[in-house]
Amino acid sequence: MTHSLVQFTYVVATALFVFSLHWMNDPKTARRGVFAGVAAMLLAVIATWIQPEVVHHGWIIVAIIAGFVVGIPLSMVPLTAVPQRTALSHAFGGLAAGLVGTAKYYLWLGEGGAELTAFRMTAIIAEILLGFLTFTGSLMAAGKLQELKWIPQRPVTYPGQNVTNIGLLIVAAVIGIMLIVSPTAAWAPKLFPVVIGLALVFGVLLIIPIGGADMPTVISILNSYAGLSAVAMGFVLDNKLLITAGALDGSSGLILSIIMCRAMNRSFANVLFGAFGQVQTAKQLGEGKVYKPETIEGASQVLEQANLVVIIPGYGMAVAQAQHKVRELYDQLKKRGVTVKFAIHPVAGRMPGHMNVLLAEADIPYTDLVEMGDINPDMPQCDVALVVGANDVVNPVARYDKTSPIYGMPIIDADKAKTVYAIKRSKNPGFAGIDNELYFSDKTWMLFGDAKKVIGDLVKQLTDSGGIH
Repeated sequence: MTHSLVQFTYVVATALFVFSLHWMNDPKTARRGVFAGVAAMLLAVIATWIQPEVVHHGWIIVAIIAGFVVGIPLSMVPLTAVPQRTALSHAFGGLAAGLVGTAKYYLWLGEGGAELTAFRMTAIIAEILLGFLTFTGSLMAAGKLQELKWIPQRPVTYPGQNVTNIGLLIVAAVIGIMLIVSPTAAWAPKLFPVVIGLALVFGVLLIIPIGGADMPTVISILNSYAGLSAVAMGFVLDNKLLITAGALDGSSGLILSIIMCRAMNRSFANVLFGAFGQVQTAKQLGEGKVYKPETIEGASQVLEQANLVVIIPGYGMAVAQAQHKVRELYDQLKKRGVTVKFAIHPVAGRMPGHMNVLLAEADIPYTDLVEMGDINPDMPQCDVALVVGANDVVNPVARYDKTSPIYGMPIIDADKAKTVYAIKRSKNPGFAGIDNELYFSDKTWMLFGDAKKVIGDLVKQLTDSGGIH
């Protein structure tokens, strides 16, 4: 009876996981998708817990309490920190998979090794490789996103780096095959930790050559790795729900990674081994060129006379938490009969969908959020392009400068608008480490300062002017 109930609950949870992903495709049903995912996970935990073979209930309660202690503070991070929080979640998932695989190997080994079949050993090796490299790789990604001082933000490259990485992976794979063939040999328990160590090191070496501009793709790739490690863990534990949930996680992460790579005109190999985002050693565009500052009054006058304003948000908007002020600006311009659209680049910010989440929080109508491919044809008719904290995703050098680290990356055609206003905190380059040619264009005017304050001042100026054309 219990077995049938558990299997039925697993089927329901699986269906809820599928619906969760489906509903999160649309902003109107996204909240429903989140609740479905939470309900599915709750059912999965309860169904697993009530099985007769589970006897250490005290440890499970301790683990649940520990999860709440860690999880509740993580849920309260600001939206600007969601990318690194997501990376930490991947790290926890990878660590869990790796530890389960390790525990199962030594448990079955201690019982004589009869359970260590070739299939199970293959699953265990895949689980610890993917799990532990996801753990350290995700921690490195989180550190880069958090801009920790002891983790270099720029790509770290050295001669023979790719050979070293591939060599480590091959050594780990060879040892893994040896363990699959002879899991109970006298030397096997000593070589098993070597595979773990190689996976941990490989996770670090995999991330350090990757620059900030590639972080959205890296996050989705790590998500895929975490899902695949969960699939392997499901085979080890003979848990069908874990297999299906991990497959959903892994495949969705893989699909998202492909979308991100296409958005940047890059391949997986390019992301993992290309050191995109590396600082240019060549002459910077800013040398010999100057920014043209504009006043709040001047910018507001041009904005309220425009017919079409395209707002291009970036990470600077996220840092300043300016999305609600952006909504106020949107409302003021709409009152004046101005058409306002938001141009969303797929890799703007530090994670996929970062800008969409921020603007949705400010209740910006989703119909006014336009993807890069759809907004670019309209940019020549745009009266004002307002760039809010974006850098690399509007840099024209991506089109023609083959020496640039962002060459070939599709960009939003802000430079084709009639007038460009760029809100920027400082004169520092963007995350890719290069100056933005757009900011030195004859049609571009700079509004330096915190995005929240600058846009607040624009709103105040428009409010005080009160004119409706």
